[in-house]
Amino acid sequence: MPETIVALPNAEWPYLQILVRLALSLALGLLIGMERERRGKEAGLRTFGFICLLGAMGGSLGTAYSLVILCLVGVLAVLLNLQTLRAGHGTELTTSAAMLVTCMAGVLCGQGHTISPAAVMVIATALLAWKERLAGFSMGLTEGEIRSALLLAILAIVIYPALPIGAVGPWGLIEPRAAWITVILIAGIGFVNYTLWKLYGTRGTELSGFLGGLVNSNFTVIELSSRVQKAGAAFIETAFRGILLATTAMLVRNAGLLMILAPLALVGSLMAFGLMLLTSSVFVLLSYRRLRPPSDEESAVKLELDLPFSLPQALKYGVVFLLLHVLGGVTQREFGDVGFYFVSVVGGLMSSASAVAAAATLASQGSLSPTAAGTGAVLASFTSIVFSLSFVLKTRNRQLISRLATAMVCVTIAGLIGVAAWGAVRPWVSGWLPQVEHLGR
Repeated sequence: MPETIVALPNAEWPYLQILVRLALSLALGLLIGMERERRGKEAGLRTFGFICLLGAMGGSLGTAYSLVILCLVGVLAVLLNLQTLRAGHGTELTTSAAMLVTCMAGVLCGQGHTISPAAVMVIATALLAWKERLAGFSMGLTEGEIRSALLLAILAIVIYPALPIGAVGPWGLIEPRAAWITVILIAGIGFVNYTLWKLYGTRGTELSGFLGGLVNSNFTVIELSSRVQKAGAAFIETAFRGILLATTAMLVRNAGLLMILAPLALVGSLMAFGLMLLTSSVFVLLSYRRLRPPSDEESAVKLELDLPFSLPQALKYGVVFLLLHVLGGVTQREFGDVGFYFVSVVGGLMSSASAVAAAATLASQGSLSPTAAGTGAVLASFTSIVFSLSFVLKTRNRQLISRLATAMVCVTIAGLIGVAAWGAVRPWVSGWLPQVEHLGR
């Protein structure tokens, strides 16, 4: 009796679709393999290409095959480490981890994902390629800076979710979550800018002034002014540009806070901030035309900023924000926009960032018009500029004082022109504002 032949079930893969998935996985494997090959590792270009292709085939076949292939790659990583240990070269933990990440990215490619595996592989390759830079940065961190990062993470991840939602108190003036998210935002911006300053701040006084201004403009002005007292006339031109760039950075930061917290308020103050930034940039460019080779004293300038984030700073931001938020809301109810403008001017003396954040939060909650919030942010920036200029007066250097006073007055006038110009064109664009507000939500 002839035996019956039973055909096994099979599935036809769409040729073009599977070809695109395999090609993407191969390209991603070769990308990270190229970096490993350049460093002379045992697993290089071809190995990583094969691993990513294998992962893509497993992802195309199904979950069970993906798990089997991932286990096989794990065995391959173990064998690689055994080989390097026998050769006396130590373990290859980083390469082993990269192999597993590459396999998972290949699985994602096999399942039809494109952007996700590509992003993962680009990030993984960057981590491998920037080994020296990342190691140097981590070794240069102090214990205080690490504590600052942990504290910021605790405030954002642990404390924020535990805060009550909505307004609290008898008058409903305080929203704990809104206040806390603003504190985290301001501190986060300062932390990122401190990191940039840490990486690049020693390459020039102007760059240090700008990055330092993003962290704390007043402290930067104090530091540069003290350098003028020590170095004398040789440092005037550099200090002039550094202080102007610190002021420019403060304006950029305040406008950025408006954009994040209340985009519609930025629309009303965009002309003012734009003209102030343009005026400040013009003075900086004119100063560069008088540029001469820096002296040894100028080249050695290094700003020493405080820690990027600490508990006293968090409490300061929170208290100032809540105070300005409550006073701004109360004075706006009792005295209208004029009362709120007075609070913004006073708040700029304590912290222009907190004053701008309070104005933006009131606007986002509907307690204040976007135009009034934007104008309040501009006024707080004016106060910060004047307050910074008071530190320059302590240098008693007439040349620096007169030049900076002229520049600051021009920047302030430019801001006032921007506010007036917005008041003139506002009726023409008032019909578009509801549409902008709808898009921002």
